[in-house]
Amino acid sequence: MSAVREFMTTDARCIKEGQTLEDAARMMLDLDCGSLPICGDDGKLQGMITDRDIVLKCVAAGRSPREMMARELASGKPYWVDADASVDAAIEMMETHQVRRLPVIADHKLVGIISQGDIARNYTEDRVGALVEHISERHHMSA
Repeated sequence: MSAVREFMTTDARCIKEGQTLEDAARMMLDLDCGSLPICGDDGKLQGMITDRDIVLKCVAAGRSPREMMARELASGKPYWVDADASVDAAIEMMETHQVRRLPVIADHKLVGIISQGDIARNYTEDRVGALVEHISERHHMSA
């Protein structure tokens, strides 16, 4: 059984909790992704931020992304997967929580990101198809 660390992207970047949402949006653009982990100064995962969070919880609420800090959106317990967990466990978590990217943690620190794309490039076609269908179904319903 394959471990998450064999599939994950190791050059994961996180937005620091003291950076602005404008910084987060620029980082998402540069990385061509729609979500980022929010990390504290100690490198520990504080939450996740999505492009949708920036639009709905900042811009639509009349706030400025130049002034609002990432820490303001780091609420609740973030979903993550251990680097030594099985890829099936990561897929299950993605399906359960209907997310496309999961931070990968080892020794309480962010060490990577595993995405639907990482799995698609390296896993069985049937399993990936089921994952994509399940996650996409939720995104169509919430759009």
